[in-house]
Amino acid sequence: MSFSGPTPARRRPRRFAAIAAGLAAGALILSGCAQSQRGDAEGTEDASVNSTFIFAASSDPKSLDPAFASDGESFRVSRQIFEGLVGVEPGTADPAPLLAESWETSTDGLSYTFKLKDGVKFHDGTDFNAEAVCFNFDRWYNFEGLQQSESVAYYYGSLFRGFADTPDTAVYKSCDATSETEVAVNLAKPFAGFIAALSLPAFAMQSPSALQEFKADEIGGSEEAPVLSEYAQGHPVGTGPFKFDKWDVGQQIEVSAFGDYWGEQGQVQKVIFRVIDDPQARRQSLESGDIDGYDLVAPADTKALADAGFNIVNRDPFTILYLGINQKNEALAKPEVRQALAYAIDKEALVRQTLPEGTEVASQFIPPIVNGYNKDVTTYAYNPEKARDLLKQAGHGDGLTLEFNYPTGVSRPYMPTPEQVFTNLSAQLEDVGITIKAAPDKWSPDYLDRVQASANHDIHLLGWTGDYNDTDNFVGVFFGHEKPEFGFNNPELFKALDEARQESVLEEQTPLYEQINEDIAKYVPAIPLAHPAPSLAFAPRVTSYPASPVNDEVYNMVKLSE
Repeated sequence: MSFSGPTPARRRPRRFAAIAAGLAAGALILSGCAQSQRGDAEGTEDASVNSTFIFAASSDPKSLDPAFASDGESFRVSRQIFEGLVGVEPGTADPAPLLAESWETSTDGLSYTFKLKDGVKFHDGTDFNAEAVCFNFDRWYNFEGLQQSESVAYYYGSLFRGFADTPDTAVYKSCDATSETEVAVNLAKPFAGFIAALSLPAFAMQSPSALQEFKADEIGGSEEAPVLSEYAQGHPVGTGPFKFDKWDVGQQIEVSAFGDYWGEQGQVQKVIFRVIDDPQARRQSLESGDIDGYDLVAPADTKALADAGFNIVNRDPFTILYLGINQKNEALAKPEVRQALAYAIDKEALVRQTLPEGTEVASQFIPPIVNGYNKDVTTYAYNPEKARDLLKQAGHGDGLTLEFNYPTGVSRPYMPTPEQVFTNLSAQLEDVGITIKAAPDKWSPDYLDRVQASANHDIHLLGWTGDYNDTDNFVGVFFGHEKPEFGFNNPELFKALDEARQESVLEEQTPLYEQINEDIAKYVPAIPLAHPAPSLAFAPRVTSYPASPVNDEVYNMVKLSE
């Protein structure tokens, strides 16, 4: 049976405030064999069902501290444990109240006053209040040294642009706790996507007591290989419906229902994230009854599982898969070579042969439903002869050798089967005279550290699942500043992106982003390949699952029949 019907509500009835919501993310195909509305499963465990929900993760999380994470498996776990001031409206990518019941914005867009939910407790018994909010904001702002690196505080650095030691570039300025349940967050410069950005797990509220007790900011290692703090390895404390129990690295993570949770607890009382890095092994585990569900179902498996009686959930595409290009390699610094790579790729064949049904070919780095999508953007239609000519013009008529990095032991929403994508693209590139040297790496931490935090790579596969419906969350994250991933330095583009993210009037912001998308297409700092449509599969007993285009899926809203 496939799921259809209305989206289950996430935690509680929404009391809508005057908020600056993002654009609607569109309808979502998701759960609903048993229609679920907030309040249906109020409070207590249902003794008639097995209340342990076992979900197969494709890898270990990178960190249990969401402020020091950027990967989907880390956030899949942290969404159960933590909550932010702002959540996501079910079935969309748009912001909605969560720990903040409402907020008001000053006319100059530099101050946000939040009214907080009263009576909320962290899992360690301490109070969530305005002081805790300011502690978290000030913690992020005061990151220093290794804490600021892209491989550690990726989201804060990308979105808030600076720290206490670089106040001239920083977006954040200060936080004032005006009462137990009211807090004002002040910005140094406008940030149109501020409210939507707060729905990211990286900006979840964490217990100040636990952060201090377990030395959350004491990390070691290097940018290429950071070493987690004691807190990030086994002591995460939030306000969410589940509290952390244990992490057996390489095997599983366990969380259990928090008895003093302020919202509805639902049927699920224990969640086990079992690490199964092989897609075929995940399917076999579902079929044998060892797990209740898994994400990133291989395209070839969806119909067979549905025919066998398993429940298939499809997310709408809110993703981008791309071929990254590192311009620190002198050959790749030449625009003719980057254009040749683009002309060498048959995106239609790549989608047809390796990606899920419903995947859309990408012409730019944002999905069509995001503001600023440019339908007239410059494209590079598959043309291997033109690719060969451009390589000759760039001085590589006798061939070019490139190292091609791709991840192993993982499936991502934008890339369920990385090895297949690598094999497909390698054949296409070799067809135009490019010799490919395969460079596989284990996803976490080796692969991400290599392609995002070092210059030791040529071309690579990576992608993005949008976190909220704001253009800056795609193109700003990728190209808002110089990054080791691309070795791409274009001050004019960086300035244009900075100006666009500060423009709060949609009618004036849209043409700015349309031009930015055209500029990116001409520079070719990377090649957009596809907008994959991820699928999940569940045992028949899972009758409703809160699927979200931005993966904002919290398991107290899962419905079970046995």
